[in-house]
Amino acid sequence: MSRPLTFHQTVLSTIFFMFTMLVFSQDSIPRPIERDTILLDTTVIDTIVIRKTLTRVKHIPRGVNLTNPVISFKKTKPLKDEYNRFRVPSFWTKENTFGLNLSEAAFVNWNAGGDNAISGLSFFKFVRNYKFRYFKWDNNLDLRYGLNAQEGRQLRKTEDVIRLNSNLGYRRDTISNWYYSVQLNFNTQFSNGYKYPDREIPISRFMAPGYFFFGAGTSYISQNQKFNLYLSPLTQKSTFVLDQRLADRGAFGVKGAQRDNNGNIIQQGENHFLELGFLITNNFDWDIAENVNLKSRLNLYTDYLASFGNIDVDWELNVRFKVNKYILTTIGTHLIYDDDILFDEVKDANGTITDHGEPRIQFKQVLGIGIAYDF
Repeated sequence: MSRPLTFHQTVLSTIFFMFTMLVFSQDSIPRPIERDTILLDTTVIDTIVIRKTLTRVKHIPRGVNLTNPVISFKKTKPLKDEYNRFRVPSFWTKENTFGLNLSEAAFVNWNAGGDNAISGLSFFKFVRNYKFRYFKWDNNLDLRYGLNAQEGRQLRKTEDVIRLNSNLGYRRDTISNWYYSVQLNFNTQFSNGYKYPDREIPISRFMAPGYFFFGAGTSYISQNQKFNLYLSPLTQKSTFVLDQRLADRGAFGVKGAQRDNNGNIIQQGENHFLELGFLITNNFDWDIAENVNLKSRLNLYTDYLASFGNIDVDWELNVRFKVNKYILTTIGTHLIYDDDILFDEVKDANGTITDHGEPRIQFKQVLGIGIAYDF
């Protein structure tokens, strides 16, 4: 019969049992598998994510200025200039100008004398130009009309112009400023013209006269478009007088009516007169100083058939002083000499013209202050 275990034996047996269980027992969570060193070298770790928990700042020092971003439109200003959207580039350039010049004189108990008067001149200018490599096409339309009202008399005309100019050019390369050109000019007026104070018999009307030039030649046009010289050795000039009374008188160079001894018309005068000659035109634009501009337009024409050597001159010169964007002051002169326009006609007692008169220099000077608007 075995003896019971003592206390020491019992403690040793318990310790031995626990050690055995610890060594040979299996953990519920498997241990990580050790990778081979060769496999470890070929393994690439793409992304490492480190997450950090943000902690609130509980105590803020006095010197720290913490501001929250705030979007405000209080200091936003509107655009001064209109927003320009992208547009497909065009080979056309345009200019539209409207202007109105006014002048006025008023007298109240004026010892030196004088009549109250007011004058107005309106003008429109339209420009359409096309340029692409070898081709160039310039088009200009000028319209002007002016009136003068003076105390004690009816309205009088001071300006009356309809002028159209078109020039089509071709050059052989993109460097040269010389063009082979075809040009068309047309001039006439809006309303009747009178030799004041006579207001019964007009001395000119719409298309009486009307001038039409058409020819071919060469043009020199500067790169900045400020200088244009046109030379045409072959230009047709057509003069139209569509008022039969003026045509019967042989006005403006047309063949007049044939009359008998009593002054009765046998054959009416012609309404058209054709000439063929040499034409030179020049347009010059020069900025003399800031806000001071000079423009010159000169036409010279001579006829080969009827009066070669007699030169018709049409020269217009204008100096413009631009006060600001809208206010404009203009000083202009206009000189015309045409041997087909005769003055001082002489008639006998029966009304038969005995002397058709002689050509003279026509000159006009204009000073105007007004507004001009481009649109």
